[in-house]
Amino acid sequence: MFKPLAGKSLRSVQLAAAAGNLWEGAVRSGKTIGSIMVWLKYIRTGPPGALLMVGKTERTLKRNVIDVIVQMVGNKRCVFRAGAGEVVIFGRTIYVAGANDEKAVDKIKGLTLAGAYCDELTTYPHTFFQMLETRLSVEGAQWFATTNPEGPNHWLKKEYLDRARLHLRRDGTLVETQDPEALDLHRFSFVLDDNPTLPERYVAGLKRSHQGLFFRRYILGEWCLAEGVIFDGFDEARHVIDIVPEISRWMAVGVDYGTVNPFAALLIGIGADNRMYVASEYRHDSRIARRQLTDAQYSVGVRRWLSQYEHRGQKGVVPSWVFVDPSAASFMTQLWSDGMPGVAKADNDVKDGLRSVGTAFGEDILSIHRSCSGLLTELPAYVWDEKAAKKGIDQPLKVDDHSVDGLRYGLHSSVNEWRHLLPTTALEVAA
Repeated sequence: MFKPLAGKSLRSVQLAAAAGNLWEGAVRSGKTIGSIMVWLKYIRTGPPGALLMVGKTERTLKRNVIDVIVQMVGNKRCVFRAGAGEVVIFGRTIYVAGANDEKAVDKIKGLTLAGAYCDELTTYPHTFFQMLETRLSVEGAQWFATTNPEGPNHWLKKEYLDRARLHLRRDGTLVETQDPEALDLHRFSFVLDDNPTLPERYVAGLKRSHQGLFFRRYILGEWCLAEGVIFDGFDEARHVIDIVPEISRWMAVGVDYGTVNPFAALLIGIGADNRMYVASEYRHDSRIARRQLTDAQYSVGVRRWLSQYEHRGQKGVVPSWVFVDPSAASFMTQLWSDGMPGVAKADNDVKDGLRSVGTAFGEDILSIHRSCSGLLTELPAYVWDEKAAKKGIDQPLKVDDHSVDGLRYGLHSSVNEWRHLLPTTALEVAA
């Protein structure tokens, strides 16, 4: 199943001899496999003492790394103890932790570590990684990490990568500095084309499905600013329709809640042609209407909107899911009490959500009915916040984003239900 390492992956394994070793760059470029090979060797031959494996969450660590190790060495040599915070690899017990918020620091306070493996390092709070460094106090301890690029002002780029003693660059050249201020860190930068084992059609599909910022970071491996229009793959001439074709399943409604700000809900269906359609929009802007609505009134409005929607001679739809803005707990409670089926908290991972929507546009599997005027007005003007980007934070400018947020909630929260529509495995995990 796994082919022998070659090219930059093999070279990085040979060079991973520093106190810190970091593989960064494009998705599916071979960096994760290389880092895992080094980690497996370190588990067997590294200094005695406690080891730690970290991910954005334990779930993503299992999916991105531990499951891959199981495929490589078998489930007898790699046993994940769900709920215990441990994985046993080659008979050695290793602590497991998630680092998705500032509270994660408490998970590693007091530990004395002989080594650590970090997946998706840019997603960690800076304070967590600072604490992790202080825990690696065993003689000869090393850490190994992987990540996709972020903005050039991210703490990892400015405080670590730019100060690496050795750098295997994206173009394949090797640079080693003699600067006495350089860190004992080896940096390996990857582009998608560094993986020679990927089929050409697969690579072409990945390049097609990633747009703008995500193309530059996840395909070219660049540490670049988030700027300009977010969904530059959206084309009104191509993605806006006047007639919704036959729908085989009403997949989801995405709801962005607002009282003073606009309230927006988008109805999304999967067509018989294996494409997705935003068929209708419910929107209430209290400033325009000069009237604010309560949770109960919004519930009545949404349920009436769905019951009165007519499609191909049939009136009324029941979506499988109603994904609601996670901050609107009281509105979800209202929907539940009113008997609305399928109500769930939306996945509000902004960057991954934007990537899911961008992929749907890039792969041309998403169309929007012309009646969705709020969404169609917002999409062309939905841009990155340049001031935040200069601080190392990727976020959309919070202006006129209510219907777009509803679309993001609906699509990203249901991604596992439409992933099969993609002509390629375009929604790669960031690994």
